[in-house]
Amino acid sequence: MRIGVDVGGTKIEAIAIDAEGREHARLRAATPAGDYQATVRAIHRLVAAVESRIGGPARVGIGTPGAVSPASGLTKNANSTVLNGRPFAADIAAALGRAVRIENDANCFALSEATDGAGRGHRVVFGVILGTGVGAGIVVDGRPWIGPNAIAGEWGHNEMPSRSEPTLPDTPCYCGRRRCIETFVSGPGLVADHRRTAPEAPPALTAAEVVARAEAGDAAARATMARFYDRLARALATVINVVDPDVVVLGGGLSNIAPLCAELRVRLSAHVFSDALTTEVVTNRHGDSSGVRGAAWLWPP
Repeated sequence: MRIGVDVGGTKIEAIAIDAEGREHARLRAATPAGDYQATVRAIHRLVAAVESRIGGPARVGIGTPGAVSPASGLTKNANSTVLNGRPFAADIAAALGRAVRIENDANCFALSEATDGAGRGHRVVFGVILGTGVGAGIVVDGRPWIGPNAIAGEWGHNEMPSRSEPTLPDTPCYCGRRRCIETFVSGPGLVADHRRTAPEAPPALTAAEVVARAEAGDAAARATMARFYDRLARALATVINVVDPDVVVLGGGLSNIAPLCAELRVRLSAHVFSDALTTEVVTNRHGDSSGVRGAAWLWPP
């Protein structure tokens, strides 16, 4: 038995699965806002409660929105900023009284889908998260590829390729860089792009509403979605040209856009450096559960 914990900005979720991937328990708790020590205690309580339900201790894997720096052992790059600069891995191990495995939540997503999800049976899986932010994980032969800097898969903060769009907007990113892929193909990036060409759009417009407007035939929204599909294809092509994965698995809220995979398959070939493109592009199997399941799979069967 293994326990996975997914540490999010608003909730912490824990599940227990067996070696066949069957779920035996699932619990959630609110993430203590801005309180590091309370977050550690909340994880401890959740793990204890899950172990009480399954009748004994289990191995624990944790997915976080950042990564553990190989240089310092401290958490870095987390948008849940209370974790940054903290010895989170060491503190959790001490609180639980055992070794734990901790990885970036995008790596956990990719691992889940590679193990028993939409990427199962493939050697190299690139798992993409398209949500409030943009991230990804790489899994090779069933194990996440982390890299010496613990940033493998962080494609969202590369610059959006502009070869076929010389007038690409000069978008600022929270990371301090400009024109990051995340500022174009995340949910907020999609909405911001629509506002640049449709200033009459309602103030509280969401990405889902832009998609719905496009489906209803709204010309401005349809143009926004066409730009979104092409930009995402260009950005993914840079990954395919370097990594050449067997499959790209799409996750996050924007992966629910019905024509997304079909639109990408049509556009990708124009940007990939190959005479033919055999890389599959598919939606995830486990949905919102991929992250927490992948955390559990940090301990392989």
